[in-house]
Amino acid sequence: MAGRIRDEDVAAVRERSNIADVIGEHVQLRNAGGGNLKGICPFHDEKSPSLSVSPGRNLFHCFGCGAGGDVIRFVERIEHLSFTEAVENLASRAGIQLRYAEGSTGAGRPAGQRARLVEAHTQAAAFYVEQLGTPDAKPARDFLIERGFDAQATQQFGCGYAPGGWDTLSKYLLGRGFSPAELTLAGLSRESNRGSLIDRFHRRLLWPIKDVSGDVVGFGARRIHDDDKIEAKYLNTPETPLYKKSQLLYGMDVAKREIAKQHQAVIVEGYTDVMACHLAGITTAVATCGTAFGAEHINVIRRLLMDNDAFSGQVVFTFDGDAAGMKAAERAFADEQKFMAQTFVAVEASGKDPCELRQSGGDPAVRALIEARIPLVEFVLRTTVTRHNLDSAEGRVAALDKGIPLVAMIKDHALRDEYARVLAGLVGVDDPMRVVGRVRGQVRSAERGGQSSGGGTHAGGNHGGSNRGGDGGGGRQPVQSQQTFDRPAVTGVPPKMTQSEREVIKAALQLPQVVGKQFDELGSLAFMVAVHQQLQAAIAAAGGAAAAATGPTWVATVAEHLPPDSEARAAVNALAVEPLRSGADAQPRYAEAMVMNLAEQVVAREVAQLKSRMQRLDAVADAEEQGRLFAQLMQLEQRRREMRNRAIGGGS
Repeated sequence: MAGRIRDEDVAAVRERSNIADVIGEHVQLRNAGGGNLKGICPFHDEKSPSLSVSPGRNLFHCFGCGAGGDVIRFVERIEHLSFTEAVENLASRAGIQLRYAEGSTGAGRPAGQRARLVEAHTQAAAFYVEQLGTPDAKPARDFLIERGFDAQATQQFGCGYAPGGWDTLSKYLLGRGFSPAELTLAGLSRESNRGSLIDRFHRRLLWPIKDVSGDVVGFGARRIHDDDKIEAKYLNTPETPLYKKSQLLYGMDVAKREIAKQHQAVIVEGYTDVMACHLAGITTAVATCGTAFGAEHINVIRRLLMDNDAFSGQVVFTFDGDAAGMKAAERAFADEQKFMAQTFVAVEASGKDPCELRQSGGDPAVRALIEARIPLVEFVLRTTVTRHNLDSAEGRVAALDKGIPLVAMIKDHALRDEYARVLAGLVGVDDPMRVVGRVRGQVRSAERGGQSSGGGTHAGGNHGGSNRGGDGGGGRQPVQSQQTFDRPAVTGVPPKMTQSEREVIKAALQLPQVVGKQFDELGSLAFMVAVHQQLQAAIAAAGGAAAAATGPTWVATVAEHLPPDSEARAAVNALAVEPLRSGADAQPRYAEAMVMNLAEQVVAREVAQLKSRMQRLDAVADAEEQGRLFAQLMQLEQRRREMRNRAIGGGS
C-alpha cells in the first residue's frame, strides 16, 4: 500500500497554493478590510457574506456555518475529496512533485480517483477534437459552419467528434494506462450486452463540459447523422463522481469572472446559444447541461454574483418562444424568490434562440436581445393573461384568478402593489386598487395559514430557503455566530474584557512573531473565558507563540492540540481569520498593545486581591505581614505602570 504524502510536501502545497485564487474560482470575493476578503459561503445557504478569507495566513472561516481551515481543507469540502486527493489536486496546480513516506514518488503511486478521472476526460477531449477533422466528421463540421461557427470558434470551445467505431475511444484510453473500471466510472465507456467495453458516444458532435475550475468533467453530444438510431437529439455524460448535472453550467469556467465583474449572468438553453452569446460579446452566458435550471444552479450563480442584501446583480433568462419556453419561464418565476438579484427575461419576438438570432442578424442582434430584457414577473404575468379571452367577463375573471397568486409571491411590499396595478392594467380592471386589495388579502390569508406565499414583510426577507448562518432573514451580519465560543468560565465577565481576551488570542494566532514572547509570559490566570483558556493551553502545547512561524501551519499545529469538533477547535480558524480591530498598517503596534493591556489587567487583579488581604489584617498584630504585603504591592504597581507605558507606546 502506498504511503502518505511527506509532511514537508504537504507544507509546500499549503504555502504555494494561494487560497484567494482557489476560493475565488467558486465564490466572488470582495475586500473586507484589514487584508481580508469576504464572500457568500458555498457550504450553506445564506444571503449576507459570512465567509472570511485571509490570504496572508492562507486560511478561511465562515462565521455562519463554522466551516474553516486552510486551502487543503477548502478543496476537500468543495470538491468532496479525501485529504490526499485534495493535496494532489493542489500540487498539480502548483507544479509540485509529491513524495510519499516510503520513498516512492507520485509517478509510482496511483493518483487520487478524481485526478485520474479528470485526466481521462482531458485526454478524451483532446482525442475528440482530433477526430473532428476526419472525413466521418464532415456532417458535424457542416452543422457548426451552418450555424455561424468557423474553425476558430470551434477550437475556442473545444468542440469534438465521437467516431463511429464502437470502442475507438475506449481502446485509445486503455492504451494510455486507464483501466476499464476507471473509464466506466468516468462515464466515458460502458459495458455492452456481451460484457465488453464500448464507448459512451458514437458519431456525435461533442462539447466538453467543464466545472468552475476548468477541469473537463463530462460531455454533451448532439445527433448529427440522420441514421442515428438513438432518438434523443442530445445525450450527456451520466451522473458520475465528477459530473453532477444539477450543479454544472456549461460555459461557467470562462464566464465566471465576467459574471462577477459585470454583476450579470445570462442563462441560455443550449451549447450553441452559449457559443453565439460569447462570440457576440455576451460573455456572461451559461447553459444547463441536460437538465432544467434548478435550486443548485441558483446557488452557483448567487455565489458568483455575490448576491446579498447589499448587492443587486442581474440574472437574464432567454427562452424559446414555444410552449416549452413559457413553462420554463414560469418555473423560473417560482425560483425567482430565491434570488435577491433582479431577474429578467429576454425572448425574441419570432421565437428565435440566440444562435438562430446571430445567424439571421449577426452579433448586434444577440446583444440587442439581451438589452431588451424585461422583468421576469412582468413576462410571466403577460404570458398568463394572454392565455385568456379578455373580451369576456369570464376570461377576465379567470386571468385575475391566475395572476393574483403570482403577484402575491412577490416579497417586496412596494413591488408587489405595483405589479398588482400592472395586472389590473393588463386585464382591463377600472380600479387597480381592487386588484391590490385582493393581492394583499391573499398574502394575509397565507400568512395566517402558515403557508409560504412569498408575502414576506420586506425585500430583505428570507428569499427562499433557510439561512443556517443565523442571519434571521433580515440581512444582518451574523455577529452572534462570531461570539458563540465566548462563554465565560467565570460568571459576570464584562463584555469589554471578553473582547480584549479575544483580540489577544487573535494576535497570538495571526502575529506570533510580534507578540509571541509577551503572550507566553501571560500566565494561566490571564484568561477568564473558557474557550480562551483552552486556546492558551493549546498554544502552549504547540510550543508557544514565541517559537511559532506565522501562517496556516502554525494554526493547524495549535488545532491539533484541541479536541476534534469542539467549540475551541472551531474558534481557532475563526480567530485566525477575523481581522484585528485596527488598520492593516497599525496591526503590529495594536497587537502588542492588546497583550500588554491584558497583562496589566492580570496585575490589576493581583493588586486588588493584595489590597483586600491587607484590609483584613490587624494594624498592630499583623504589622510585619502588612509591611511585606505593602512591599509586594509597590512592586506590582511598578510592573503595572511599566505595562501601561508599553501598551501606550505600542499603540492604543
